[in-house]
Amino acid sequence: MGKRACPRHGGEHPCTCAMGNLYRFVEPVVLLLLKKKGSSYGYELKGELAEYALTDAEVEGAALYKTLRQLEENGCVRSEWDVGGSGPARRVYGLTAKGERHLEEWTEVLEHVAGAMGRFVRASRDAARMTIKEMENANRGSDE
Repeated sequence: MGKRACPRHGGEHPCTCAMGNLYRFVEPVVLLLLKKKGSSYGYELKGELAEYALTDAEVEGAALYKTLRQLEENGCVRSEWDVGGSGPARRVYGLTAKGERHLEEWTEVLEHVAGAMGRFVRASRDAARMTIKEMENANRGSDE
């Protein structure tokens, strides 16, 4: 999740809207949860990741905290220590205006991916229904 130039925004914009951060889709889910909740602790976010997870893979705590740190470094998330509770101090995270815009970018990207996946699934299902002879004929027809 290192910083790199964004193909969409150019320059040294350190975003991942071009799908550079697809590791289990942690980033867009964290952004969505923070948008919905207003603010949250990392442990609380970890417990809710599965509800909006975009893959079946479990998200490890280390991946969540690494994502939160990167989002904060990029200005999409802010954090502060909550020392008011009875237990040890905990870091509470919140979305910034830049983070809200980044969530919108992710939504556009994922909408595009969803369309592409839908096309792929339909094509794969159509191909699965075809016999080998029908596939050969279809391929011959596209060569001409």
